[in-house]
Amino acid sequence: MWFVILGVVIIALNLANIGPFGNWTWEITGDLWKFCVPFALAVVWWVWADKSGLDKRREIEKMDAKRAARRQENLTALGLGGRDKRKGGKR
Repeated sequence: MWFVILGVVIIALNLANIGPFGNWTWEITGDLWKFCVPFALAVVWWVWADKSGLDKRREIEKMDAKRAARRQENLTALGLGGRDKRKGGKR
């Protein structure tokens, strides 16, 4: 996501003629490749994240955290104070 934001900021700076980005040209033989680099890096990052399972692991971790928070909230609402008697070894 950061690469996409960076690419959009570079384009905005070019269109506003701010800094060195304002001098870049949109010609294929000129500086067009400089505008494309952040977007190409974003594509590479997304492909790697999908292939490595990074996105899926993060999604599972978020779901597990929500499940644990919901369970704790329900135990507190029932007046059990969140203590799990089975894990304490006492019955």
